[in-house]
Amino acid sequence: MLVSIDAPYVDTSAADLGLALGGPELPALAVRDLRLPGGVRLRLRLLGASHQVVLPTPTGDLTETVACLPGRPPHLPGTLHDEPNGYRFTATVLRPAAGELRARVAALRADLADDPYALVGVFPGDPDAVTALAVRPDPPDGSVSWRTWHAYPQTNELVLTETVVALR
Repeated sequence: MLVSIDAPYVDTSAADLGLALGGPELPALAVRDLRLPGGVRLRLRLLGASHQVVLPTPTGDLTETVACLPGRPPHLPGTLHDEPNGYRFTATVLRPAAGELRARVAALRADLADDPYALVGVFPGDPDAVTALAVRPDPPDGSVSWRTWHAYPQTNELVLTETVVALR
């Protein structure tokens, strides 16, 4: 699902992003509630400062926020494995060659625009200012996984994240 966001793009660069697990749902500019095959529910949330995913579990909601978080120092780990809770996160920052960011973002928008398990927000001012989330609807190993893309045309950066959560 492709949505035009009617709010200023708050993020500034990949270096300003942080990862937070837990915490409340933050004010969202767009929300997509999903029910995956097998009955798994999850909520994709676009924030003015990136994204939030909420996965209800029997022991409480797992909330992942990747954003510029006021009052918290930025830190986006390359990898984070919380094995006792079955949570794995990876992040990569790409700095594409000249003109490649625009092509990658256009392809991303085209690939995910009609995906029933995706949410893509396009911010005003630059068609390449995009935050996208996509859930893998039927993972083979009893987990749930999602990927995100955060495009920063002003710094020519594309942040890719992937999360896998083992379902118990």
